Amino acid sequence: MNPDLSKLQPYPFEKLAKLKGAVTPPSDLEHIALSIGEPKHPAPVFVLDTLRTELQRVENYPTTKGLPELNQAIANWLTKRFDLQPVDAAGQVIPVNGTREAIFAFTQAAVDRTKSNPLVVCPNPFYQIYEGAAYLSGAQPHFLPCLEENGFNPDYAAVPANVWADCQILFVCTPGNPTGATLSFEQFKELIALADEHDFILASDECYSEIYVEGHSAPMGLLEACAKLGRHDFKRCVVFHSLSKRSNLPGLRSGFIAGDADLLKPFLLYRTYHGCAMSVHTQLASITAWGDEQHVIDNRTQYTQKFRGVLETLQPVLDVKQTDASFYLWPKTSINEEEFAQQLFAQQNVTVLPGSYLSRTVDGINPGAGRIRMALVAETNECIEAAVRIRRFIESL
Repeated sequence: MNPDLSKLQPYPFEKLAKLKGAVTPPSDLEHIALSIGEPKHPAPVFVLDTLRTELQRVENYPTTKGLPELNQAIANWLTKRFDLQPVDAAGQVIPVNGTREAIFAFTQAAVDRTKSNPLVVCPNPFYQIYEGAAYLSGAQPHFLPCLEENGFNPDYAAVPANVWADCQILFVCTPGNPTGATLSFEQFKELIALADEHDFILASDECYSEIYVEGHSAPMGLLEACAKLGRHDFKRCVVFHSLSKRSNLPGLRSGFIAGDADLLKPFLLYRTYHGCAMSVHTQLASITAWGDEQHVIDNRTQYTQKFRGVLETLQPVLDVKQTDASFYLWPKTSINEEEFAQQLFAQQNVTVLPGSYLSRTVDGINPGAGRIRMALVAETNECIEAAVRIRRFIESL
């Protein structure tokens, strides 16, 4: 077996299950999970109707490149959402089975193992697939701390030149998981310049881009920044998007990668051997989802209500702030984050995720220590009830 498999760490939820297994929650309180970033809002009915109508298309093999109609629907959405020149649906878009699959596969295809010390640079805390994809591609992950004093984004100016020299892929996550932090045009401009200078790929995970509080500006995307710089070929840049969060369709496993056609062409070759074509009925359902914005607006309204209710309840007793975007909160805890999560479950039957489970300790610092991640994915009344219980727990400390 591949010896690099031994480098993979347990997923955060394995650690959480062990932590919770040591205590027993009160039986008179219904469990409320704020730990897993799985949307709980109903899936759009019109998407489900398309799935049912087109189910017989399971009789057909799908193509890896995707239906031209789906690629065009994605290109149209990208063009409108990020104010781009018309995106080339044939060359600059590939449908994928969710961002996890695509991020992992793209890393395998993009890393040049013949070069010494290849690095995949990523934020810390982070979505764990960046780390696993790096190890199994033959590269090493290099973590950049996301601290409050830098707006929960890495301090890219502090990264040593030798790291950039060995970097092959820089992953950014905007809006961030778990911090909810976003990148500005100036920050994207800086990163694009670094990618040009050191010849690495800039890969932006943007699967939370459509979840933000009403009245706030929509988060900027990497391709949008490229367009503002006149880089309509998106040189060295790719983005990942998904219907999971935008459209409450996590089980559909539908998303896309878009960007530099010179990078997507060899990636498509990799995918033809990878055997990961999206089923035809899923592609047709995805077309309907990418073509509608009203359900996305309605979705944001629900998240806005949850943020307001939860923050109003918790801010008097907890150091917690509205995040830039995403459906996460990233509060500080007054006690050790594992103890906080365990005792909250034991006393109030509410599950949150210790921030240290989403981070790695580098030079003695774990950026997730002393924090928890709260995913406001349950229905509004459940989220507010969870906030009431968390406040009760904090007041008992």
